[in-house]
Amino acid sequence: MEVKTIVTVMALMLLAACSSSPQEDSAQPTALVTLATVGRQAVGETIRLYGVADSGPGERADLFAPIEARFVAIDAPVGSAVRQGQAIVRLTPGPTTMLYMAKARSDAQAANAAYARAVRMRGDGLMSDADVETARAAKAGAEATVASLTGRSLTLRAPRAGYVESITGTPGDLFPAGTSVVTISGTGAIRARFGIDPALVGNLHIGTAIAIRTAGSSRVIPARLSAVDPMVDPQTKLATAYADLPAGPAFRPGETLTGEAKMQGSGDALAIPYAALLDDAGQPFVFVVIKGTAHRRDIVTGSSDGAVIAVARGLSSGDKVVVEGGTALDDGMRVRLR
Repeated sequence: MEVKTIVTVMALMLLAACSSSPQEDSAQPTALVTLATVGRQAVGETIRLYGVADSGPGERADLFAPIEARFVAIDAPVGSAVRQGQAIVRLTPGPTTMLYMAKARSDAQAANAAYARAVRMRGDGLMSDADVETARAAKAGAEATVASLTGRSLTLRAPRAGYVESITGTPGDLFPAGTSVVTISGTGAIRARFGIDPALVGNLHIGTAIAIRTAGSSRVIPARLSAVDPMVDPQTKLATAYADLPAGPAFRPGETLTGEAKMQGSGDALAIPYAALLDDAGQPFVFVVIKGTAHRRDIVTGSSDGAVIAVARGLSSGDKVVVEGGTALDDGMRVRLR
Protein backbone atom coordinates (compact mmCIF):
# COMPACT_ATOMS: atom_id res chain seq x y z
CA MET A 1 0.00 0.00 0.00
CA GLU A 2 2.82 2.41 0.84
CA VAL A 3 4.62 1.67 -2.46
CA LYS A 4 1.48 2.55 -4.43
CA THR A 5 1.17 5.82 -2.51
CA ILE A 6 4.76 6.84 -3.26
CA VAL A 7 4.36 6.04 -6.95
CA THR A 8 1.15 8.05 -7.09
CA VAL A 9 2.76 11.08 -5.47
CA MET A 10 5.74 11.00 -7.86
CA ALA A 11 3.41 10.76 -10.84
CA LEU A 12 1.49 13.78 -9.66
CA MET A 13 4.72 15.78 -9.19
CA LEU A 14 5.91 14.94 -12.71
CA LEU A 15 2.55 15.91 -14.14
CA ALA A 16 2.67 19.23 -12.28
CA ALA A 17 6.19 19.93 -13.54
CA CYS A 18 5.21 19.21 -17.14
CA SER A 19 2.11 21.34 -16.92
CA SER A 20 4.02 24.32 -15.41
CA SER A 21 6.59 24.65 -18.25
CA PRO A 22 4.27 26.34 -20.76
CA GLN A 23 3.06 28.70 -18.04
CA GLU A 24 6.60 29.71 -17.18
CA ASP A 25 7.44 30.25 -20.86
CA SER A 26 4.36 32.37 -21.37
CA ALA A 27 5.25 34.41 -18.29
CA GLN A 28 8.59 35.59 -19.78
CA PRO A 29 8.56 39.39 -20.28
CA THR A 30 8.23 40.57 -23.86
CA ALA A 31 8.30 43.99 -25.48
CA LEU A 32 6.60 45.43 -28.53
CA VAL A 33 9.16 46.85 -30.94
CA THR A 34 9.57 48.18 -34.45
CA LEU A 35 12.55 47.05 -36.51
CA ALA A 36 14.65 48.51 -39.34
CA THR A 37 17.19 46.78 -41.53
CA VAL A 38 20.81 47.92 -41.49
CA GLY A 39 21.88 48.94 -44.99
CA ARG A 40 24.43 50.97 -46.91
CA GLN A 41 23.87 54.54 -48.11
CA ALA A 42 25.53 57.95 -48.37
CA VAL A 43 25.28 59.67 -44.98
CA GLY A 44 25.53 63.43 -44.82
CA GLU A 45 26.57 65.37 -41.75
CA THR A 46 25.03 68.30 -39.92
CA ILE A 47 27.59 70.63 -38.35
CA ARG A 48 26.17 72.81 -35.58
CA LEU A 49 27.77 76.24 -35.19
CA TYR A 50 27.52 78.87 -32.45
CA GLY A 51 28.28 82.55 -32.85
CA VAL A 52 27.05 86.13 -32.85
CA ALA A 53 25.86 88.82 -35.23
CA ASP A 54 28.88 90.90 -36.10
CA SER A 55 29.52 94.10 -38.02
CA GLY A 56 32.31 94.28 -40.57
CA PRO A 57 35.69 95.60 -39.42
CA GLY A 58 35.12 98.98 -41.07
CA GLU A 59 31.93 99.44 -39.06
CA ARG A 60 33.57 99.03 -35.64
CA ALA A 61 34.89 101.53 -33.12
CA ASP A 62 36.57 100.65 -29.81
CA LEU A 63 36.42 102.71 -26.64
CA PHE A 64 39.43 102.42 -24.32
CA ALA A 65 40.10 103.06 -20.65
CA PRO A 66 42.15 106.31 -20.76
CA ILE A 67 43.86 105.54 -17.43
CA GLU A 68 43.93 102.63 -15.02
CA ALA A 69 40.28 102.55 -13.99
CA ARG A 70 37.64 100.49 -12.24
CA PHE A 71 34.39 99.51 -13.97
CA VAL A 72 31.48 101.23 -12.18
CA ALA A 73 28.27 100.79 -14.20
CA ILE A 74 26.73 99.98 -17.60
CA ASP A 75 24.35 102.58 -19.03
CA ALA A 76 23.75 100.87 -22.41
CA PRO A 77 24.01 97.04 -22.40
CA VAL A 78 25.16 94.89 -25.32
CA GLY A 79 22.71 95.08 -28.23
CA SER A 80 21.47 98.57 -27.36
CA ALA A 81 21.00 101.10 -30.14
CA VAL A 82 22.92 104.25 -29.17
CA ARG A 83 23.13 107.77 -30.54
CA GLN A 84 26.32 109.76 -30.91
CA GLY A 85 27.57 110.94 -27.51
CA GLN A 86 25.37 108.58 -25.49
CA ALA A 87 26.95 107.18 -22.32
CA ILE A 88 27.65 103.44 -22.44
CA VAL A 89 29.80 102.61 -19.38
CA ARG A 90 31.15 104.57 -16.44
CA LEU A 91 34.60 104.14 -14.91
CA THR A 92 36.34 105.55 -11.85
CA PRO A 93 40.08 105.94 -11.17
CA GLY A 94 41.78 102.74 -10.02
CA PRO A 95 44.01 102.51 -6.91
CA THR A 96 47.29 103.00 -8.78
CA THR A 97 45.82 105.99 -10.64
CA MET A 98 44.71 107.45 -7.29
CA LEU A 99 48.30 107.21 -6.03
CA TYR A 100 49.60 108.86 -9.20
CA MET A 101 47.01 111.63 -8.80
CA ALA A 102 48.01 112.27 -5.19
CA LYS A 103 51.70 112.39 -6.11
CA ALA A 104 51.00 114.63 -9.15
CA ARG A 105 49.05 117.11 -6.99
CA SER A 106 51.83 117.13 -4.40
CA ASP A 107 54.46 117.70 -7.10
CA ALA A 108 52.35 120.51 -8.59
CA GLN A 109 52.05 122.24 -5.24
CA ALA A 110 55.82 121.99 -4.72
CA ALA A 111 56.48 123.30 -8.26
CA ASN A 112 54.10 126.23 -7.70
CA ALA A 113 55.85 127.10 -4.44
CA ALA A 114 59.28 126.85 -6.11
CA TYR A 115 58.17 129.11 -8.93
CA ALA A 116 56.76 131.72 -6.52
CA ARG A 117 60.01 131.64 -4.58
CA ALA A 118 62.04 132.03 -7.78
CA VAL A 119 59.97 135.08 -8.78
CA ARG A 120 60.56 136.67 -5.34
CA MET A 121 64.29 135.98 -5.44
CA ARG A 122 64.51 137.38 -8.96
CA GLY A 123 62.95 140.57 -7.64
CA ASP A 124 65.63 140.69 -4.98
CA GLY A 125 68.30 140.11 -7.60
CA LEU A 126 69.19 136.72 -6.18
CA MET A 127 68.14 134.66 -9.22
CA SER A 128 68.53 135.07 -12.93
CA ASP A 129 65.80 135.12 -15.53
CA ALA A 130 66.95 131.67 -16.65
CA ASP A 131 66.39 130.32 -13.13
CA VAL A 132 62.86 131.76 -13.09
CA GLU A 133 62.11 130.27 -16.50
CA THR A 134 63.31 126.86 -15.33
CA ALA A 135 60.99 127.05 -12.29
CA ARG A 136 58.10 128.18 -14.50
CA ALA A 137 58.62 125.23 -16.89
CA ALA A 138 58.68 122.79 -13.96
CA LYS A 139 55.43 124.30 -12.66
CA ALA A 140 53.76 123.99 -16.09
CA GLY A 141 54.90 120.37 -16.45
CA ALA A 142 53.55 119.41 -13.02
CA GLU A 143 50.19 121.05 -13.74
CA ALA A 144 49.98 119.26 -17.11
CA THR A 145 50.54 115.92 -15.36
CA VAL A 146 47.69 116.65 -12.95
CA ALA A 147 45.43 117.63 -15.84
CA SER A 148 46.23 114.45 -17.75
CA LEU A 149 45.23 112.31 -14.77
CA THR A 150 42.17 114.24 -13.62
CA GLY A 151 40.87 115.98 -16.73
CA ARG A 152 39.90 112.91 -18.75
CA SER A 153 36.28 111.82 -18.83
CA LEU A 154 35.78 108.35 -17.38
CA THR A 155 32.34 108.00 -18.93
CA LEU A 156 32.80 106.20 -22.25
CA ARG A 157 30.41 107.55 -24.89
CA ALA A 158 29.44 106.41 -28.38
CA PRO A 159 31.54 108.21 -31.03
CA ARG A 160 28.70 107.75 -33.53
CA ALA A 161 25.26 106.24 -33.82
CA GLY A 162 25.24 102.45 -33.85
CA TYR A 163 24.88 99.42 -31.60
CA VAL A 164 26.79 98.23 -28.55
CA GLU A 165 28.47 95.10 -29.90
CA SER A 166 30.46 94.05 -26.84
CA ILE A 167 31.45 95.18 -23.36
CA THR A 168 34.55 93.79 -21.68
CA GLY A 169 34.21 92.76 -18.06
CA THR A 170 31.59 93.57 -15.43
CA PRO A 171 31.18 96.31 -12.81
CA GLY A 172 33.94 96.03 -10.24
CA ASP A 173 36.64 94.92 -12.70
CA LEU A 174 39.92 96.84 -12.85
CA PHE A 175 41.26 97.82 -16.30
CA PRO A 176 44.84 98.82 -17.14
CA ALA A 177 45.20 102.01 -19.16
CA GLY A 178 44.54 101.38 -22.84
CA THR A 179 42.19 98.39 -22.35
CA SER A 180 39.40 98.12 -24.93
CA VAL A 181 36.23 98.25 -22.83
CA VAL A 182 33.46 98.80 -25.39
CA THR A 183 33.03 97.96 -29.06
CA ILE A 184 30.50 99.98 -31.05
CA SER A 185 29.29 98.81 -34.46
CA GLY A 186 27.81 101.03 -37.13
CA THR A 187 24.43 100.71 -38.76
CA GLY A 188 25.78 99.17 -41.96
CA ALA A 189 25.88 95.55 -43.08
CA ILE A 190 25.75 92.85 -40.40
CA ARG A 191 27.28 89.39 -40.75
CA ALA A 192 27.27 86.20 -38.70
CA ARG A 193 30.52 85.15 -37.06
CA PHE A 194 30.82 81.53 -35.87
CA GLY A 195 33.53 79.78 -33.90
CA ILE A 196 34.29 76.34 -35.35
CA ASP A 197 36.33 73.36 -34.27
CA PRO A 198 39.62 73.52 -36.25
CA ALA A 199 39.09 69.86 -37.18
CA LEU A 200 35.97 70.86 -39.14
CA VAL A 201 37.58 73.65 -41.17
CA GLY A 202 38.17 71.32 -44.11
CA ASN A 203 34.45 70.48 -44.25
CA LEU A 204 33.29 74.09 -44.60
CA HIS A 205 33.80 76.18 -47.72
CA ILE A 206 32.75 79.53 -49.12
CA GLY A 207 29.22 79.10 -50.42
CA THR A 208 28.25 76.33 -47.99
CA ALA A 209 24.53 76.67 -47.17
CA ILE A 210 23.78 77.36 -43.51
CA ALA A 211 20.49 77.68 -41.64
CA ILE A 212 20.73 80.41 -38.98
CA ARG A 213 18.53 80.94 -35.94
CA THR A 214 18.56 83.73 -33.39
CA ALA A 215 18.51 82.90 -29.69
CA GLY A 216 15.06 81.91 -28.46
CA SER A 217 13.55 81.84 -31.95
CA SER A 218 12.56 78.94 -34.18
CA ARG A 219 12.68 81.10 -37.29
CA VAL A 220 15.23 79.80 -39.79
CA ILE A 221 17.19 82.31 -41.88
CA PRO A 222 18.96 80.80 -44.90
CA ALA A 223 22.45 82.10 -45.67
CA ARG A 224 25.78 81.00 -47.14
CA LEU A 225 29.28 81.11 -45.73
CA SER A 226 31.21 84.07 -47.12
CA ALA A 227 34.60 83.31 -45.56
CA VAL A 228 36.34 80.60 -43.53
CA ASP A 229 39.40 81.63 -41.49
CA PRO A 230 41.46 78.59 -40.42
CA MET A 231 43.58 80.62 -37.98
CA VAL A 232 42.90 79.47 -34.42
CA ASP A 233 42.08 82.13 -31.84
CA PRO A 234 44.56 81.64 -28.95
CA GLN A 235 41.85 82.34 -26.36
CA THR A 236 38.87 80.38 -27.71
CA LYS A 237 40.96 77.69 -29.51
CA LEU A 238 38.49 77.96 -32.40
CA ALA A 239 38.71 78.90 -36.07
CA THR A 240 36.18 81.32 -37.55
CA ALA A 241 33.53 81.18 -40.26
CA TYR A 242 31.50 84.15 -41.55
CA ALA A 243 28.13 84.31 -43.29
CA ASP A 244 26.56 87.38 -44.89
CA LEU A 245 23.12 87.93 -43.41
CA PRO A 246 20.20 88.92 -45.67
CA ALA A 247 19.03 92.50 -45.56
CA GLY A 248 15.45 91.68 -44.59
CA PRO A 249 15.63 90.39 -41.00
CA ALA A 250 16.80 92.80 -38.30
CA PHE A 251 19.97 91.76 -36.45
CA ARG A 252 21.83 93.56 -33.74
CA PRO A 253 25.58 93.14 -33.29
CA GLY A 254 26.31 90.89 -30.35
CA GLU A 255 23.06 88.94 -30.79
CA THR A 256 23.56 85.21 -30.18
CA LEU A 257 23.15 82.97 -33.23
CA THR A 258 23.19 79.25 -33.97
CA GLY A 259 23.77 77.73 -37.38
CA GLU A 260 23.43 74.33 -39.03
CA ALA A 261 25.47 73.45 -42.10
CA LYS A 262 24.42 70.23 -43.84
CA MET A 263 27.31 68.49 -45.56
CA GLN A 264 26.64 66.02 -48.36
CA GLY A 265 27.96 62.56 -47.51
CA SER A 266 30.30 60.74 -49.84
CA GLY A 267 30.86 57.03 -50.26
CA ASP A 268 28.77 54.08 -49.17
CA ALA A 269 28.41 53.90 -45.39
CA LEU A 270 26.72 51.32 -43.20
CA ALA A 271 23.85 53.27 -41.64
CA ILE A 272 20.96 52.96 -39.21
CA PRO A 273 18.05 55.28 -38.38
CA TYR A 274 19.09 57.77 -35.71
CA ALA A 275 16.08 56.62 -33.65
CA ALA A 276 17.77 53.23 -33.14
CA LEU A 277 20.73 54.78 -31.31
CA LEU A 278 20.88 54.40 -27.53
CA ASP A 279 23.55 55.56 -25.08
CA ASP A 280 25.02 54.04 -21.94
CA ALA A 281 27.30 56.53 -20.15
CA GLY A 282 28.75 57.69 -23.46
CA GLN A 283 28.86 54.26 -25.11
CA PRO A 284 26.50 54.15 -28.11
CA PHE A 285 24.63 50.87 -28.61
CA VAL A 286 21.62 49.36 -30.35
CA PHE A 287 19.45 46.28 -29.90
CA VAL A 288 19.66 43.68 -32.66
CA VAL A 289 16.79 41.18 -32.86
CA ILE A 290 17.69 37.56 -33.70
CA LYS A 291 14.95 34.89 -33.66
CA GLY A 292 12.63 36.99 -31.54
CA THR A 293 15.24 37.95 -28.93
CA ALA A 294 16.88 41.35 -28.46
CA HIS A 295 20.67 41.45 -28.09
CA ARG A 296 22.64 44.56 -27.13
CA ARG A 297 25.40 45.58 -29.55
CA ASP A 298 27.92 48.30 -28.68
CA ILE A 299 28.81 50.27 -31.82
CA VAL A 300 31.17 52.95 -33.09
CA THR A 301 29.31 55.75 -34.84
CA GLY A 302 30.30 58.10 -37.65
CA SER A 303 28.71 61.15 -39.27
CA SER A 304 25.00 61.91 -39.00
CA ASP A 305 22.54 64.18 -40.74
CA GLY A 306 20.00 63.91 -37.94
CA ALA A 307 17.87 61.27 -39.69
CA VAL A 308 20.42 58.47 -40.11
CA ILE A 309 23.83 57.83 -38.58
CA ALA A 310 26.79 55.97 -39.99
CA VAL A 311 28.12 52.95 -38.09
CA ALA A 312 31.86 52.28 -38.34
CA ARG A 313 31.90 49.10 -36.27
CA GLY A 314 29.53 46.74 -34.45
CA LEU A 315 26.88 45.90 -37.07
CA SER A 316 26.57 44.10 -40.38
CA SER A 317 24.42 44.80 -43.41
CA GLY A 318 21.06 43.07 -43.02
CA ASP A 319 20.96 43.18 -39.19
CA LYS A 320 17.55 44.01 -37.73
CA VAL A 321 17.79 46.87 -35.23
CA VAL A 322 15.09 48.16 -32.88
CA VAL A 323 13.95 51.70 -33.75
CA GLU A 324 10.90 51.89 -31.45
CA GLY A 325 10.61 50.32 -28.01
CA GLY A 326 14.35 50.04 -27.40
CA THR A 327 14.32 52.01 -24.14
CA ALA A 328 12.16 49.29 -22.52
CA LEU A 329 14.49 46.45 -23.51
CA ASP A 330 17.07 44.45 -21.59
CA ASP A 331 19.69 42.26 -23.18
CA GLY A 332 18.14 38.84 -23.98
CA MET A 333 14.51 39.98 -23.71
CA ARG A 334 11.93 38.43 -26.01
CA VAL A 335 10.20 40.82 -28.41
CA ARG A 336 7.08 41.00 -30.53
CA LEU A 337 6.69 43.19 -33.59
CA ARG A 338 4.23 46.01 -33.57
